[in-house]
Amino acid sequence: MNKAELVESIQKALGKDATKRAAEDALAAVLGSIEKGVKKDKKVQIIGFGTFEVKKRAARQGRNPKTGEAMKIAASKSVGFKASSTLKAGL
Repeated sequence: MNKAELVESIQKALGKDATKRAAEDALAAVLGSIEKGVKKDKKVQIIGFGTFEVKKRAARQGRNPKTGEAMKIAASKSVGFKASSTLKAGL
């Protein structure tokens, strides 16, 4: 499911009177809130759905695949998602 399909699904769930714009705004509000929560608290937990969490990657040595030369890969952060047991059970 892509973003357009998700907006369409939200629009149907909101009922006949909901516009596509209202569904897009609802999706943007949810995603924006998750983004702010992850930036501020490093973790957003939605019971029955899952947890978004900042994951840290340590600096490490790697290799340039083209030349085979050793190189340093800088430390970085990314957002991970762990599905809840309820969501996993429903799959």
